[in-house]
Amino acid sequence: MNQRKPDNLLITFFKIIFMKKLLILCLVCFLMQTLKAQTRDYRVVFDLTSKDSLNQAAVMRWINEISAAEPNAQLEIVMYGQGVSMVTKGRSYFEEAIQKFFGNKNIAFKACAIALKNQNIDKSQLLPGIEIVPDGIYEIISKQREGWGYIKAVAR
Repeated sequence: MNQRKPDNLLITFFKIIFMKKLLILCLVCFLMQTLKAQTRDYRVVFDLTSKDSLNQAAVMRWINEISAAEPNAQLEIVMYGQGVSMVTKGRSYFEEAIQKFFGNKNIAFKACAIALKNQNIDKSQLLPGIEIVPDGIYEIISKQREGWGYIKAVAR
């Protein structure tokens, strides 16, 4: 006596099909979002303003560690203020270490033109392969706008 009408059965059937499709769609969206999160680029800009060899050593250590762990990581070291000493011939403690990265297209060392001018350093005094940017701070801000991570080089 408790029989369902054929119309109710049909409606129930379509509800079940709709719910299954909705569940599958939600799962697909979730998986796509998860995969997208896992394939994001590893991009970091380092801010170096110090001539302190401990701070410069910290940056070099981080670059070595990250590039070894994530070979496709994009890393940019922006030097302004006294930080440009790290890439100035005769002043750098890390000339050899920096030069080993010049073959890596994912690692860039950039010196601020304003800092170079303020310290009377000509581009010919820089290590080979160092890029010059018009403004180091603007370079860092631009990278942050593009979604790059930011690390201030301070060893202590």
